This record gives sequence, C-alpha cells and structure tokens, in this order.
Amino acid sequence: MLRRIKTSVVAALCCTVVGAGVAGCDGDAMENWDPLAPATRTAAAAPISGTEKIDVAGRSVNVSCSGDPGKGRPVIVLMHGAGDGLDKLAAVQKTLSKQNRVCSYDRLGAGASDQPDGPQDFSSTGKILTGVLDRVAGDAPVVLAGHSLGGLIAARYAPDHQDRVKGLVLMDATPPTMLADISESIPESAKGPAAELRAQNLAVFQGQNPEKLVITDGEVRSAGDIPVEVIQHGKPYLEALPEYGPRLEKAWAAGQRRWLALSSRSKLSTAAKSEHYIYVDQPEVAVQAIERVAAQAAR
Repeated sequence: MLRRIKTSVVAALCCTVVGAGVAGCDGDAMENWDPLAPATRTAAAAPISGTEKIDVAGRSVNVSCSGDPGKGRPVIVLMHGAGDGLDKLAAVQKTLSKQNRVCSYDRLGAGASDQPDGPQDFSSTGKILTGVLDRVAGDAPVVLAGHSLGGLIAARYAPDHQDRVKGLVLMDATPPTMLADISESIPESAKGPAAELRAQNLAVFQGQNPEKLVITDGEVRSAGDIPVEVIQHGKPYLEALPEYGPRLEKAWAAGQRRWLALSSRSKLSTAAKSEHYIYVDQPEVAVQAIERVAAQAAR
C-alpha cells in the first residue's frame, strides 16, 4: 500500500494526508465484509468495562469503554484515524473518563476487530458504527470525536443520525473533498516523491487501505444545530513536500473550514503546536474541546 514510499517525509505525508497513521503504512490485511448484513442491537446487555469484543452484524468488533455516565450526559465515542486503532486513543480516553462515559472501537480492518469481507463505503462503515452505538450507548445521546479519517466518517454519519449524535469534535479531520484536493494540488505531471504521493493517495481513496474503505468526496450536509468543534493543526508539516507542499497545506486548511457547514453552532480553532496528531501533540486541546461539546450536548 504505502510502504514503498522512499523518504520519511513523504511517508509521513502519505499517511496523514489521507488520514492514516504511521502504522497504516505497513497494514496489508484488507479482506472485506457483507455491507448488507443487519446490525445487532444489544443495548440491554451489561455495560462494557474495559476492552471487550462485541458482535455487530456477525462481525467481531473490539470496543473499549471506561468512566461512569452522568445524568443526562452524552456518551463520548472516540474514532481513530486510518492505520490506527483504539489503543492510540487510550491516554485521551483515560483522561476524559474521569468525568465522562467514554468508549472507542476498532473499525473493521483495524486493531483487534475482524477484517472486512468485502469493499466498504461510508454506508457500511456507518452500519458498524450504529451497531457499536446501540451496544455502548443505547438510547443515550452521543458525542463523536474523530481524528483524521475517523473525523470524516463521524461527519458523514452525523447528518443521518441527528436523533442520537448530539455533538461532534473533528481533530484535523480528512477534508470532505480530499480526493479532488490531492488531484488538483499535485498535477499528473509531477515527478519524484510528489508523483508517488499522488498515486498512492489516490489508490488509498479507491479502497487500497486496511479497512478497504472507498473514500469518496462529497458535500458537507447539515447535522442541525448541534455543537461542533473543528480543530486544525498549526504546524504546517505538509509544506515539507517539495514544490507542492504549500498547495496541500492551503487545501487542507480550506477543507477544515468547509466542515463548519455541519452546524449553525460550529467553531474552528487551531492547535498551534500540533502537527496532524493533535490529541498526541496537544492532548489538553483535544480534551478541552471534547468536554466543552459534551457539556453543551447534555440534556
């Protein structure tokens, strides 16, 4: 997939531009699943404490939950970027769970969850998310906090599930038009590392990734008036790509602004000391944003 990138700078860019972590550069487990299989609702089961495998539409999904739910408070669900897993979010989850009920999960093809059996799209990965929410939150309101690709999935999911998603935090989320952004920022005529970056990212968007998720561009649809915080990176690491880096940085920043159309209560901020992994570089910024949105989403 991405492991043949020759320079460390471009390897990092190739992972993060599309929302993948470094681990994703070496992941080759790309089987598929049946996107039409129904989700299994098990909200009446005992609350999950720690890490547990649950059944969703006949697939094993690795879930981690911690903290106690406050009265009327939403369940916070953390969503990792591509190439990562819930373990990457453990430190942030631990901090948030001191005052909140917090869960995270590995999507199919990630971490300890089953591999997908067939090509996935936003609809099929959304069905898995619905099954997870049924199990960990039941009828309680939910705040989705997603990093990179996890943020893109959360933002695509929320408009169709306004009955349960009551807040969003997008941490340097993959922009809604990233496929077009890469195609336009790095022309077909590009040579060397830039050409490799372009070709491999386009392949990733076509489904050549561990989750075998086909990532399509689309308009930003409204999720109503829920609180939304969009956090973008402040260190322009994409500029490290020779010649085309500044274009990528500009396109990424424009993509973060587009996410503001999700809600009439959207807010954009910048993590000044962070590159792509905001919740690692400046965890306090991520935690504070998530806690603000959770407080606003409380019943």
